[in-house]
Amino acid sequence: MSSARPRPVVLCILDGFGERAERDDNAVRMAKSPRMDALFAGYPHGLIGTSGPDVGLPVGQMGNSEVGHMNFGAGRIAMMDISRIDVAVADGSLGKNAVIARVMDAAKGARLHLFGLVSDGGVHSSLVHMLALLEEARARGIVCVVHAFLDGRDVMPGTAVTYLAALEEKLASMPGSRIGTVSGRYYAMDRDNRWERVERAYRAIVEAKGPRFATARAGVLASFDAQKTDEFVEPFVVDGYGGVKPGDAGLHTNFRPDRARELSAALASPSFAEFERVGNIPPLAIYACMTTYDTRLALPVAFPKETYPDIFPEVLAAHGMTQFRCAETEKYAHVTYFFNGGREEPFAGEERKMLPSPKDVDTYDKKPEMSARAVTEAVVAAVDSGRFDFILVNFANPDMVGHTGDLGAAIEAVEAVDIGVGALADAVRARGGVLFLTADHGNCELMKDPATGQPHTAHTLNPVPLLYMNDADTKASVRAGGRICDVAPTILTLMGLPVPPSMTGRNLLERR
Repeated sequence: MSSARPRPVVLCILDGFGERAERDDNAVRMAKSPRMDALFAGYPHGLIGTSGPDVGLPVGQMGNSEVGHMNFGAGRIAMMDISRIDVAVADGSLGKNAVIARVMDAAKGARLHLFGLVSDGGVHSSLVHMLALLEEARARGIVCVVHAFLDGRDVMPGTAVTYLAALEEKLASMPGSRIGTVSGRYYAMDRDNRWERVERAYRAIVEAKGPRFATARAGVLASFDAQKTDEFVEPFVVDGYGGVKPGDAGLHTNFRPDRARELSAALASPSFAEFERVGNIPPLAIYACMTTYDTRLALPVAFPKETYPDIFPEVLAAHGMTQFRCAETEKYAHVTYFFNGGREEPFAGEERKMLPSPKDVDTYDKKPEMSARAVTEAVVAAVDSGRFDFILVNFANPDMVGHTGDLGAAIEAVEAVDIGVGALADAVRARGGVLFLTADHGNCELMKDPATGQPHTAHTLNPVPLLYMNDADTKASVRAGGRICDVAPTILTLMGLPVPPSMTGRNLLERR
């Protein structure tokens, strides 16, 4: 291999692009992807782990985009928030958490509103956490109102009634406590500035405006009858709930920030202006978050983000390296905030280019190409410019279309990305650069649940490919047993930069 530092080094993340040997219901294998096929035939590649303890999650917990990008940037296994909260639940310290105790104390004599995704998907929330918080409130004699957001994306569609039943069983032991509103995550957990969706959830929660049903179950079943599954259930109010009252307190129980930011801003920011709010502004006496959703909101946080010293982009900046980040807006937070270890601000020498995700469709199975062409054009231009030492690009299609459960659309998504990857590889090769092609977790390689035969919309436990394209290094191979956290030290070593001792990932490349 040449001793000269390769430039640029490009890390291309195919979001939701996992490895699975079987072809059936596998969009990755069923797609026509000649450009990626040629790359995998001609360059060294292997598999890396993206789930469970490999990325700081509990055993058997599928990875996700937040976790993946955090581990890519950290260069070590980053302990995830779900695991930190699990420990607090298990050892009994949850109720002693200063912020949680403060919110519950504030709710005495009023009500505590709990907001969160009600499922055991483990990507944005945990039903275990919600039930544990309700138990803490019950022990204190606090009346709770739950605003239940429905999943059907990180878990199977149609399972909402099961999770709501578990929630209502707990609430039955708490006099006066109830489910106040129900909303599909499509509305309450938007992350792409589709404020008309968030507004509908807000109106139901704060003003008790929207369709009414006698019970949460009745409303969900009516939605199912109308062919609107869990995540698409339109916000509705359960009879008996009259909205937020003066003195009420609130706690958002999701641990993943990106889909909790917008509703939190509407509920808690005095300067919020995306839609009109009436009455008390903000409506709640206190509003706290389980984790750090957005530092600009300056809200109380029960489990502040853990910081890691000497993360990959920080090391690049310290050595005067330039870096470029590119994605469409659905994955904006991942290539910036999460890759930067929970830091909003760019590092020195870091530039960003975000392309708008399509707004003319409700779900991306209707436009599986999404904004892949614009992303490709932007990242190829960055390569051609010769200005950057490191480039990070994310193609959202395999994940976002995979979540729809539409196999045909997922195949089209992979094919759209193949065109982009091919153009990127050509540009990198022309500059004498290096391309690492990989993914953050699996998704579209399994589009039908093998047990039920229903569409599979969640992430998977499968490993993902990692390919190394470097025409100046013909003796390299990718070792077995790799993990996401190994990518950063691999790139630093390739660039001739020191790997900090705190970066415990290991070089993925071996040479004959």
